[in-house]
Amino acid sequence: MPSPFAIAIILTLLTMVLALLFTEAPKEQSHVLAILSYWESGIWNSSLLVFAYQMMLILVLGHILVLSKPMNALIVKLTNLVTNTSNAVLLVSVCTMIVSFFNWGLGLIFGAIMARKVAEASQLRGFSINYPLVGASGYVGLMIWHGGISGSAPLKVAESGHLASLMAGVGDNSLIAQIPEYIPFSETVFSSFNLILFGILLVVIPLFLYSLGKKAPATPINLPIYKGIEEEETHLTGAEKIDHSKIFGIGFGTLILVTFFYKYYDSLLEMVITPNMLNFFMLGLALVLHGNFKSFLIAVEEAIRGASGILIQFPLYFGIMGIMRDSGMVVQIADFFVSIATPTTLPLFTFFSGGLVNIFVPSGGGQWAIQGPIVIESALKLGVPLPKAIMALAYGDQITNMLQPFWALPLLGITQLKAKEILPYTLLLMVIGTIVYLLGLLFL
Repeated sequence: MPSPFAIAIILTLLTMVLALLFTEAPKEQSHVLAILSYWESGIWNSSLLVFAYQMMLILVLGHILVLSKPMNALIVKLTNLVTNTSNAVLLVSVCTMIVSFFNWGLGLIFGAIMARKVAEASQLRGFSINYPLVGASGYVGLMIWHGGISGSAPLKVAESGHLASLMAGVGDNSLIAQIPEYIPFSETVFSSFNLILFGILLVVIPLFLYSLGKKAPATPINLPIYKGIEEEETHLTGAEKIDHSKIFGIGFGTLILVTFFYKYYDSLLEMVITPNMLNFFMLGLALVLHGNFKSFLIAVEEAIRGASGILIQFPLYFGIMGIMRDSGMVVQIADFFVSIATPTTLPLFTFFSGGLVNIFVPSGGGQWAIQGPIVIESALKLGVPLPKAIMALAYGDQITNMLQPFWALPLLGITQLKAKEILPYTLLLMVIGTIVYLLGLLFL
């Protein structure tokens, strides 16, 4: 497949062509120039650019957290419990899913480093494992992340005014009047149906991997010790000592955490969590765990590489959304879904469309920008509860991460595995997850 950036450009051109063919030209303006104008306006939509930066921070700060010495020490202690493939995949998958429910960037790197440390432990202690299966176990957090605390869609709809901003200029006023100011986590991430589905997967997936681990043949491993980030030993003079000071590092991190709980205590009680809240908390926690600015900044340099896709691709996704919204395509697509769906089947259509789009737009945030207006418009017209429709999109987006290897790249880099080695296992996990999510959308 071409790079995700190339796919984003291809999708942009495709959207332009579809808008040209299926939407009406505005009066007193060339249709082509109008579409280009919609595209340019979408790219530089200020609220969506803020969204892109929020999503970058969620990934980067999660990565920074797992590169801290306390997190590394925790991973090493956990891997000391491993003696064979079966208990390795059980431990790695459970830990990765729990961590990913809190933050997907943290869970992605946590799972990767944990899989790598298991492989190193097998070399040092002389027991055999199936390394690709362990690597796949370290990636399972990406099949539950969008239903977790750092999920793009649940986080954004919890922001006051986001839904109205997203739907501005889409649909008629009677529908827009039905849009709530925000949707709290109590109706999405912390709703009983989402927690039940997460609990089921937290049991079913590790047990399935455990059974595979009993049959999977051992694979040869020849890896150097992964050291993560290291501070250079230098002679410090003058103000350089500030960067290495624990007083400054931990002190400022603690100040952020104190401010966080003072400012957001009421919101936490109401289960209203926004991207700014999550990032503010992780920033303070990261500074405390790293202990000084120098270690934190080294981790920033390491983590920022993984956010390059968000930085350069999100504006293209916003441009696609701008074309779809301003040309009227959003309403047309929503009307199509309404014509073929019922209140029962719309969440299923949303799930499958979310999974399909994720293959080409491997970003929950970018996908929400494109599909969010369609999902909201369709749900309002058919009377489907918005939280259910939003979570259906989230489930579809996350499950095909087991097929789309884009977010596996950091894991493959750390573990030194190849995509083709973990893909047979992740495809099986995708089938199991799809069954669980579809049953949940039908019966919960």
